[in-house]
Amino acid sequence: MSQAEFVLTGLPASAGFARGLIFSAAKSERGAYVRHKSTDAEYAHLMASIEQAMAKTTELMEKASGDAADILEFQVAMLGDDTFPDTARDLIEKGAAADIAWSEVLDREIENYALSEEEYFRARTADLTDIRDRVLRSLRGDSEEEIPPGAIYLADDITPSAFLFHDWTGGGIALRQGSATSHVAMLARQRGVPMVVGIGSGHVDNDAPTLLDAGAGRLVISPAEAAITIWEAGRADFEAAAVIAARFAPKPAVTADGIPIAVHVNIADPAETEHIDIGHVDGVGLMRTEFLYNHGLPDEEAQFRAYRKVLEWAGGKPVTIRTADAGGDKPVPGFTIEESNPFLGLRGIRLCLAKPKIFRVQIRALLRAGVYGNLKIMLPMVSVPKEIEQARALFDAEMGKLAIEGVAFAIPEIGIMVEVPSVAITPERFSSAAFFSIGSNDLTQYVLAASRDSGALANLARTDDPAVMSLIANVAAHGARSGLPVGLCGDAASDPALVPLLVEAGLRSLSVAASRIGAVKAAIAGINLMDKSA
Repeated sequence: MSQAEFVLTGLPASAGFARGLIFSAAKSERGAYVRHKSTDAEYAHLMASIEQAMAKTTELMEKASGDAADILEFQVAMLGDDTFPDTARDLIEKGAAADIAWSEVLDREIENYALSEEEYFRARTADLTDIRDRVLRSLRGDSEEEIPPGAIYLADDITPSAFLFHDWTGGGIALRQGSATSHVAMLARQRGVPMVVGIGSGHVDNDAPTLLDAGAGRLVISPAEAAITIWEAGRADFEAAAVIAARFAPKPAVTADGIPIAVHVNIADPAETEHIDIGHVDGVGLMRTEFLYNHGLPDEEAQFRAYRKVLEWAGGKPVTIRTADAGGDKPVPGFTIEESNPFLGLRGIRLCLAKPKIFRVQIRALLRAGVYGNLKIMLPMVSVPKEIEQARALFDAEMGKLAIEGVAFAIPEIGIMVEVPSVAITPERFSSAAFFSIGSNDLTQYVLAASRDSGALANLARTDDPAVMSLIANVAAHGARSGLPVGLCGDAASDPALVPLLVEAGLRSLSVAASRIGAVKAAIAGINLMDKSA
């Protein structure tokens, strides 16, 4: 007997529509593992399985490009790290089987990443899970799961390699857990694969006919005719909006009453530039640098190459690079520290100032790269004016050293992110900054004391809350009075529904996700500020 119609709701990860049969992920029934008689043989089997997993990952990486290649490169690097097998060997020598030892070591690392206060590092748990499971399959002789074409894949989560192995044409993804900022979510957005996360644990029959409206975070199981009609209308609207967005993407962003709005793009990795037309944006409003810390502390040359690549790609348009936004319990050996409350601890500029030796390496790379384009520097998590002056002193010192060494460098503007309420409430105290960029994600969390990554608090952690919007308007008004450039680079800028509120609050510069450039410009074109002032 088939299920009656019911609806599961979650958080949108990649907008789009799909209709198909549910395919539920297998509950990983483990193959029988036969232990070897000696610990040496057991360890040798583990190492052979790691090498086999590395070979498969390398093969997949060589066929990939852009972000997919970067994700798999990270996995290859982690598989080549001696720390995991060395720790597993200790457990094997204490009597554990190779599969149990490997699981225990990786589970511990996954837990550490999952407990991070930073979503960027929590999203890395999928990579570690991928690594763990691929080695376990090799150890146990298990095969890869095959997802039928056009299916709605239902699982607790999905690993990057599972996503990359499958052709998602006509299908979609619904995750009981997952993250809207995970690597798979990022890949899904790039490839137009509908995906919703956090739908919970409700039972769904395998092969149940299903409608997915990922943009609304809505999964309709065994839909009746009325639900199908609504879904088809939504899909038609979505396709029409995509056509409009594509038409607006290459055009300058201008309101209906002729007010220009700068639209920049957010970049999390230089590889993303392969998929972005620089002619469609006014520059890069936020280049994150966290990707550089995937394998530990990056050296000056690695950072220099990454910054230079984006600056040259931008062709003279401004590129705003955020200094290391590490902190709390992020797993960056030699940089971060353990804290009881990392959310309010050494994060962003606080950590960089506390670890000047590491910060100086990034500063030198930035100054050198500045020669190749229009560089702006942005300091994250500034909460008091003194932090700007301390950071500027470090930049001045490194400029002096580079000059003595005869190394070419450029002197960039140094601005700050507005994400701590102390800045948003009294922006006039931070006049030494060259510009302000509002980080709506953290500002919303700090003002409302609600994590934006919590599905349970999704209706509370909203940027359109009057308290948050009043602070955004306050910062914009200060910028207008003082002549200080003010923009917004958080997720709110990428939401067409919020764009009118942000522009009406006084913002004239937004930095958005690459996939939302056209949609945001279309939303801007529909704004008439003269009507609001009448």
